[in-house]
Amino acid sequence: MTINCNGKLISLESPKIMGILNLTPDSFFDGGKYKKEKEILQQTEKMLQEGAFCIDVGAYSSKPNAKNVSTEEELQRLLPIVQLLTQEFPDIILSIDTFRSEVAKSAIDNGAAMINDISGGNLDEQMMKTVGELKVPYILMHMRGNPQTMQSLTQYDDLLQDLVYYFSEKVAQARSFGINDIILDPGFGFAKTTHQNFELLKNMKILEVLELPLLAGLSRKSMIYKTLDISAKEALNGTSVLNVLALQQGAKILRVHDVKEARECIQLVAQL
Repeated sequence: MTINCNGKLISLESPKIMGILNLTPDSFFDGGKYKKEKEILQQTEKMLQEGAFCIDVGAYSSKPNAKNVSTEEELQRLLPIVQLLTQEFPDIILSIDTFRSEVAKSAIDNGAAMINDISGGNLDEQMMKTVGELKVPYILMHMRGNPQTMQSLTQYDDLLQDLVYYFSEKVAQARSFGINDIILDPGFGFAKTTHQNFELLKNMKILEVLELPLLAGLSRKSMIYKTLDISAKEALNGTSVLNVLALQQGAKILRVHDVKEARECIQLVAQL
């Protein structure tokens, strides 16, 4: 339950928080909010001060039916910010939310420490090979299709068994490419209905059979705001509730927009 991030050994025995920094204009909750360097630096500093062990930077929106952007545009959005953050915060651990091996390599070469791949290598056959060569931790998520098609791919014989089988195969594949540090993300909201998301959350502990750290990305997602008939902006309380349930189901990393509240969830659950 340790991962090596730029030479720092991070223990995941106790849960950690990953802060979300979206550089996309169309992300479902905070799209376009962080455009200027000052806004980006302020938000990053806030998340670090509130207890995030790493910042997950994304320049490609993966919400359902998101607009596809080119590799060049993703790099243009991402690399200047990676350089800015590593210069301003020398000890920062940056995770890069991308499914493209070229983007992954460029970001790591510029100081990032981890790759968060929503496709588990399915959208770029060079991704696992690249991550293995870079010797960085790899967040391996479950998804079907791509952000443009995933919502039509929600038919499963048995959702939980399918996920265990998927991750078993993917972990073996990642190991064959020399990836040492693997984190599993069951992919809430990705090729899953609202009902399936709650079924997954209720039974996420089943994935502990794979003996790898689990990441839960529930922050302000539609399974919360559609169920409660509210907006993503109003979904902080619901996020905290589901984060508590995820921690009780074995989550070792909470990927969130709101770090302070996630830290409080961890502190309170630790008392049980």
